[in-house]
Amino acid sequence: MGQAIAIAFAKEGADVAILHLESEQDASYTEKRIKEIGQEVLVLKGDIGDESVAEDAIAKVITKWGTLDILVNNAGEQHYQEKIGDVTAAQLDRTFRTNVFGMFYLTKAAMPYLSTGASIINTSSITAYRGSSTLLDYSATKGAIVSFTRSFSGNQEVIDKKIRVNTVAPGPIWTPLIPATFPDKKLEKWGEDGSIARPGHPFELAPAYVYLASSDSSYVTGQTIHVNGGVVVNG
Repeated sequence: MGQAIAIAFAKEGADVAILHLESEQDASYTEKRIKEIGQEVLVLKGDIGDESVAEDAIAKVITKWGTLDILVNNAGEQHYQEKIGDVTAAQLDRTFRTNVFGMFYLTKAAMPYLSTGASIINTSSITAYRGSSTLLDYSATKGAIVSFTRSFSGNQEVIDKKIRVNTVAPGPIWTPLIPATFPDKKLEKWGEDGSIARPGHPFELAPAYVYLASSDSSYVTGQTIHVNGGVVVNG
C-alpha cells in the first residue's frame, strides 16, 4: 500500500520521502520507480515506534527539501490470534507502537514544519468499524486512529495552519501482509464479502490519498474515506 501511495503522489508531481523498516527490495523498487517518473525521492529506514526515529526522519526531509506539505501515516502491522489469551503483552505493545505510537510520533515531529494548508492522511481500516474477532489488537489500533483523526482535525494548532486531517479506511486489500498473517483456510474466500466480491489492489486504494491531499478535498477534514469493495459501514 505504501509503495502504491508513494508512486501515485510522484505521478502527480510530488517529491516523496518513504520510511521503511525491513523491506529493502520493496524500498529499492519504489525509489527506482519514483526516479523514473522524474521526481526526487528520499529513502529512510527505521522503526517509527521509536520517537527518535520519527524525529530524525522529519529532520532529514526538512534538510533535503526545506518544507513538508503532505504527511501520510501508513505503517502498520497485524497478528492473527483466535483467542485473546494468545495476545501477549509484547504483541499488544508492538502493534500499538507501530500503528498508533508511530502515527503520533511522526505527526508530532512534523507539525512545526508542515506548511499552511498542508494535509495529514492516516490509514485506518474497515476493522475499526465492523471489528475483527481474530485481529483484536489491530482493530483496536485502527479505532484509535479514527478517533485521533477526528480529534486532531479540530485542534486549534491545526485549524490555525489550515491543515486538514483525514483518514482512509481500506477494506480487504491484497498485499504481502495478508498471506503472511492469515492461515490458508481463511484465504480461500478472503475479500469476497463486499458487493464487488473480490479483494482490492493497492493501486485502487492510492487515489484516495491523492484526493485527500489535493485542493479538490479543500472542504474535507476529520473524515474517513472507505475503500472496501462495497461493504457498507457506519462511519
